[in-house]
Amino acid sequence: MTMILPTPTGSSSTGVAPVRLAVRGLRKVFADDPRPALEMLRSGATKAEVLQRLNVNVGVAEASFDIRAGEIFVIMGLSGSGKSTIVRLLNRLIEPSEGEIRLDGRDLTGLSYSNLVEVLRRDMSMVFQSFALLPNRTALENAAFGLEVAGVKRGERRRAALAALERVGLADYADRYPNELSGGMQQRVGLARALAKNPTIMLMDEAFSALDPLIRSDMQDELLRLQREDARTIVFISHDAEEAMRIADRIAVMEDGRIAQIGTPAEILRAPADEYVRAFFRGVDASRVLRARDIARPPDDGPPQPGLEPVAADTPIHALLGRVAAAPGPLPVVEADGRLIGVISRAVLLEALDRGGDAGREVRHG
Repeated sequence: MTMILPTPTGSSSTGVAPVRLAVRGLRKVFADDPRPALEMLRSGATKAEVLQRLNVNVGVAEASFDIRAGEIFVIMGLSGSGKSTIVRLLNRLIEPSEGEIRLDGRDLTGLSYSNLVEVLRRDMSMVFQSFALLPNRTALENAAFGLEVAGVKRGERRRAALAALERVGLADYADRYPNELSGGMQQRVGLARALAKNPTIMLMDEAFSALDPLIRSDMQDELLRLQREDARTIVFISHDAEEAMRIADRIAVMEDGRIAQIGTPAEILRAPADEYVRAFFRGVDASRVLRARDIARPPDDGPPQPGLEPVAADTPIHALLGRVAAAPGPLPVVEADGRLIGVISRAVLLEALDRGGDAGREVRHG
């Protein structure tokens, strides 16, 4: 594999994608008159304090973050933390009480209904936990439903829906009804319905949580495969730490309507912001969920040592244990196009495996 060294100048050297969604000061109060609660929140009151004093429920106390083009941004937290409210605020299924949601610089909170509908049709699709399939329609008709609502002609929407079903491996089941499909297949139809619109942004609310563990893992693999092909911007809601660590480029951890920490899986495992975040990820086996790209560091002494076989960026770090232990120097990590993104040394891997139990000991004593 040929390694392409990063250029010394320009945006490509940073590897940071442009911001697609910018959220600032976002709040949601479920009340006819949210102003008293908003005033309390601006003064630093918690959800519990607002509820106790005003008997008003707060969905999101305050949230500010950026979501970059082409990343999987996972928002996670316990039940009631505000994560599902946030994803519905992003497409205004729920109206914000305060704050800005900017898509490519355009404030969605200020759009008229007709302009918002146009933006959502063009740019956003949503995948729900409940599959939300119409029982009297075939898989193909369900996959085409969003395009039908958008007024796309029958032949065009059927072609787009069939292509989407093919992408998720269900082209042969196009004429089956939901009750003839397994739970995993139904969720694939839901994913195909979102893909059929060819959105630039996908919102996924606990999309895999109703599935059996093995099917859930398969769907995570499917999502990662599709993401490698399309590089869409994906906002994924989850309460499962291992799922978040496995699929996320970055994770936002929510607690009581506020964001406790935002970071890559490696950053959060390495330096949790507080005890709440630390407890959330305590049982996660780092060696199983982190990939080579998550822990790669810039080479300190110039390009990597010649002759070392590069490591693919999406390689799970548990698969690197033997290679890192035996290598005479840090191993280069490359993307699929051969672009060098960093190196992994023995010390870096040991740091990443600090919570990795037996996997870490294998490297220490191997």
